[in-house]
Amino acid sequence: MSFKPADNIQDLQYFGEFGGVNPSISDSSTYTFLKAKTMFDTFEGNTDGCYLYSRHSTPSNLYLGEALAAMEGTESANVAGSGMGAITPTLLQLCGAGDHIVSSRTIYGGTYAFLKNFTPRMNIQTSFVDITKLDVVEAAITKNTKVLYCESVSNPLLEVADIKGLATLAKKHNLTLVVDNTFSPLSISPAQLGADIVIHSLTKFINGSSDTMGGVVCGSTEFINSLKSVIDGASMLLGASMDSLRSASILKNMRTLHIRMKQHSKNASYLAEKFEGLGIKTVYPGLVSHPSHEVFKSMMNEAYGFGGMLTIDAGSLDKANALMELMQEKNVGYLAVSLGFYKTLFSAPGTSTSSEIPQDEQAEMGLSEGLIRFSIGLDDDIERTFNMIKACMIEVGVLQLETA
Repeated sequence: MSFKPADNIQDLQYFGEFGGVNPSISDSSTYTFLKAKTMFDTFEGNTDGCYLYSRHSTPSNLYLGEALAAMEGTESANVAGSGMGAITPTLLQLCGAGDHIVSSRTIYGGTYAFLKNFTPRMNIQTSFVDITKLDVVEAAITKNTKVLYCESVSNPLLEVADIKGLATLAKKHNLTLVVDNTFSPLSISPAQLGADIVIHSLTKFINGSSDTMGGVVCGSTEFINSLKSVIDGASMLLGASMDSLRSASILKNMRTLHIRMKQHSKNASYLAEKFEGLGIKTVYPGLVSHPSHEVFKSMMNEAYGFGGMLTIDAGSLDKANALMELMQEKNVGYLAVSLGFYKTLFSAPGTSTSSEIPQDEQAEMGLSEGLIRFSIGLDDDIERTFNMIKACMIEVGVLQLETA
């Protein structure tokens, strides 16, 4: 049987303290014990079902973690206060002084900055490679390499990682394969393809309403427990905790994730085909022209499509900025970073979400100044949206009338 992540979420049933259809929110920062020995045992990690302190865990966070583990098909999960609050403790739990990471060269700018500028302080080095070339990835592995890191669909260039191929490499060299699946929840299930750890920024599609931050690490029970250890757990000791009220809110939004992802994908696919038909350089995994189109198809849970993210090249930064400003003025969406909102969001990654990457490296990886990253919204009439965007393109000169 094929993996069905939405069914796994739907099959979870929780009752609130007074019979509510939503679980009760645990609005406490600390928890009482009837016996002193139970507190001692909890600190030692020898009790189940007891709560110690909300930085460690709460019932609300465990509900959300359970739902996310079910979605990815992992044994367990630990939620955090942001996506970076999930990424950084994971890498620091896996690596120490003298260790080495092989990472995709196109990743979220914050992750890139952490690996390029911060972890070297702890003598953890990273090699950035073209993740789509398995021979290049393998060539970068050294005797000190501990982690292979990538994004299922990369930010912002939408390169697609061959997770099955990377998992084979990781197993061959005894590495931990960590996959950030933020851009493709439900569409791709990395753990089912061989990934050891799956990370999401819950801020994006999973929450879907651009009103809170969150992150999650999905993996084995052993690894998740190590992250939460009061002795040496990176999540526990770095304090990347999520508030119970926020985790309860995200859990409710997860119930509609399958519906939202289908609409995001449907709309993005329509626009990508239309943009490409106009002769605009368009990158979208659902287009046959995408270099990794077949790789994505081989990994995807078909019902959820190719995701809600696409890019176009406006030709220059000035034209990109003019187009985005006009689209916002015409109510197409918002000139804003992030993704997964019900309205379309657009930004120029080279000067925003990927600005941490030096200009020469941006050019080398193909991140052009005119690149616009779109997070396509849930518009009901996507043809109407296309016509609005097309009119804006003509007005600012991204599209010429004779080609329109």
